[in-house]
Amino acid sequence: METTSRVGAQAPAAEGGQQAARRTIDGYLRAPFPWYGLDEAFTGPRWLMQVGMTADGAVEHGSIGHGDEPSVRNETGTAGEPREKFAVVVTVAAQPSRRSADGTGLLEATSVSSAAWLAGVGLLSFTWPGQMDHSLRDDWLEQQTETAWALADDLDGPEWSRLSLPVDGVAASFHYRESEYGWVLAGTTEAGVHLGAYGRGMSAYGLGFAVVKDIAAYA
Repeated sequence: METTSRVGAQAPAAEGGQQAARRTIDGYLRAPFPWYGLDEAFTGPRWLMQVGMTADGAVEHGSIGHGDEPSVRNETGTAGEPREKFAVVVTVAAQPSRRSADGTGLLEATSVSSAAWLAGVGLLSFTWPGQMDHSLRDDWLEQQTETAWALADDLDGPEWSRLSLPVDGVAASFHYRESEYGWVLAGTTEAGVHLGAYGRGMSAYGLGFAVVKDIAAYA
């Protein structure tokens, strides 16, 4: 899977914030596939994160957050400060291998492994070991990103277990793993998309997923 750009991270509160928010929702509205989030059993805050696009501007995946908006900090947080509790749902369009927009190459097919890798990297982006100096974080993140890819490429390996969770009210099987930084899961749907999710502080065992009926409401 090739993702060449990201559109609209969380909208800033400073000047230009409304325009950034508009770009964020526009990316989601352009997607030709349904977006997924936690089902109605979750009653906490929900917020848009970012979409991933191919070189020709096609929306390929995106993330929706639930709970506390995570910040980049070490695994234990500041002394005396509770860790954030959140779950992020990643929706990935199910795509076959296809030619790039300029016709010079092939884009890899998306799969459950694609969703697992995006979820794994997403979790890492908000975490680093508390004993590590900030100057070493890039090296650590690069190493862990490679590890996340290797794990996503071996979903039947010993690092993963199976977890059954509802998708649109019907039980579905997910690949699931835990680490010291949180949890990651990945599966697929009957709606033409693969699902990934990651989080910490919120148990994955009680989650359910459902199509977002009105993505504009998240903005």
